[in-house]
Amino acid sequence: MITRQFPIALSIFFAVYIIQEAVVNQFRFFGGGFSLFLIFSLIWAILSSPKIAALGGFMAGLLMDLSPSSAGLIGQWTLLMIVACYAVSYLGSGNESLSSNPLGFTFLTTVTIFFVELFYVITGALLGVASGDSEQVLITLVGIFIWSLVVTPIVLPLFSRLHAFTFNTRSAI
Repeated sequence: MITRQFPIALSIFFAVYIIQEAVVNQFRFFGGGFSLFLIFSLIWAILSSPKIAALGGFMAGLLMDLSPSSAGLIGQWTLLMIVACYAVSYLGSGNESLSSNPLGFTFLTTVTIFFVELFYVITGALLGVASGDSEQVLITLVGIFIWSLVVTPIVLPLFSRLHAFTFNTRSAI
């Protein structure tokens, strides 16, 4: 990112993070709800090049690690977000049909959210973080998947326009 784009991207990341922590986390949804910040980070990564996505994943993971609602260890979200953002960017960067298809965007984002949350539970168990019984974890994973599937198409145009504004691109979903 050039010097003009980095502060704009950082302020957008902080704004979405604050909305997540101040507004979205206050609601109690059945099945665990959704993470607006995780959806935003993955949409941003799909729209970006792999290097930009890895940097965005680092910023997102660091903010998620510092979140008061995060129960994991410091660095766990950062590692998962760097890998996930780089992977979806790599998958989405060469795929022309994905960039013009909101359904494909939604599917890729939602499936990635499911796997990121699953790997968060697995790495948390490997690191000794208590996550509850397996039935409750499964209900939460399915709930997060369903809520993300509902919310992603709603916020996709806004996040796509924010990305286009930051990087001065004309393509927006």
